[in-house]
Amino acid sequence: MASNFVKELEWRGMLHDAMPGTEEHLMEAMQAAYVGIDPTADSLHIGHLVGVMMLRHFQLAGHKPYALIGGATGMIGDPSGKSAERNLLDETTLRHNENALKEQLSRFLDFDSDSENAAVLVNNYDWMKDFSFLDFIRDVGKHITVNYMMAKDSVKKRLSAEAKEGMSFTEFTYQLVQGYDFLHLFKTHYCTLQMGGSDQWGNITTGTELIRRIGGGKGYALTCPLITKADGTKFGKTESGNVWLDAERTSPYKFYQYWLNTSDADAEKYIKIFTFMSQSEIEGLTKEHAEAPHLRLLQKRLAEEITVMVHSQEDLDNAVKASQILFGKSTSSDLKDLNEKTFLDIFEGVPQAEVARTEIENGMDMIAALSAKTGFLGSNGEARRELKQNSISVNKEKVKDDYLITTEDLINDKFVLLQRGKKNYFVLVVK
Repeated sequence: MASNFVKELEWRGMLHDAMPGTEEHLMEAMQAAYVGIDPTADSLHIGHLVGVMMLRHFQLAGHKPYALIGGATGMIGDPSGKSAERNLLDETTLRHNENALKEQLSRFLDFDSDSENAAVLVNNYDWMKDFSFLDFIRDVGKHITVNYMMAKDSVKKRLSAEAKEGMSFTEFTYQLVQGYDFLHLFKTHYCTLQMGGSDQWGNITTGTELIRRIGGGKGYALTCPLITKADGTKFGKTESGNVWLDAERTSPYKFYQYWLNTSDADAEKYIKIFTFMSQSEIEGLTKEHAEAPHLRLLQKRLAEEITVMVHSQEDLDNAVKASQILFGKSTSSDLKDLNEKTFLDIFEGVPQAEVARTEIENGMDMIAALSAKTGFLGSNGEARRELKQNSISVNKEKVKDDYLITTEDLINDKFVLLQRGKKNYFVLVVK
């Protein structure tokens, strides 16, 4: 017998709304449900993760999850919560993105086993691409009234006086296209539940309406709350944009740091949503954290669990090591283990100066490195004083005034890290 999926979401704070009868329906037998994923990039970002976690919990509860790549809908753009239309994709890009997303989803969902509830990836472009406009308005459009479509919150918002831009016909029909997906999956895979963020409720219920009117069946809807941060800023965004699951777009170090830097209130909420830790384990850890918040136990465990899940244990170990470079005791060899991307991520915003490779090959003296050639310190005199006081380090190791920087000191064959005292860093970039 399947475990209670709805109750699991409930204690994790992942349930916003469910159509009456959903819980009972899921307890009757193994059921199929889907979540739609926008394929406008070849990577998921952490904003997608709640939907993915819902699918994973669904599979763990013994049910069959479908991940729907919105190839057709990605060519239109969804009006829910958006103020502008999206870029439209061509098919080659779409297929590339689909393959990349499946690769990432397979870290969470079991697509490959022989079990009855193995996950399935579908793309709505496959059944929409040959659907003519005339067929669509005849077979689907005539079953839903404009009054019904206008009553949806996502439409009302865009048509209200406050909305800066109107709403195109393309976007207006989005709910019909998404509703048809649900009907199609209901007919072809007996998929009876669609899940999504709370802003998707209107689109999902249009699907249940189509299933009732055209399919003569019953579909169910379940939504999760939109993830917010306690300080009101947007979840999943940093100053440099989205936090991606792809290591090339967001390094594992930056990914780890994002979770490590969450507030206590957010960490307590996120650890339930973004890990598979049990209720008793989370309650125990939350209690420990409350007794010694400065140890940041919740944040550390959250960052560890999710970094291993999205990347790997090795990536986590490297991210932890990299984090200690700024704040803990680390050595020159720790620095030399960093790849270029992680090094630049750690020292983002630290002042830099370019020096010629020949100068390093010939051996650069410390006065030149600190002042004359770089401007890290204000004058040669200040450089001499700091060196006398033993407050200068090269690649985390203290040096005297007779030290020469050579190619032996290069990190990734192009950087040298200078430091005055504990907190003042400077990067030499060798060209």
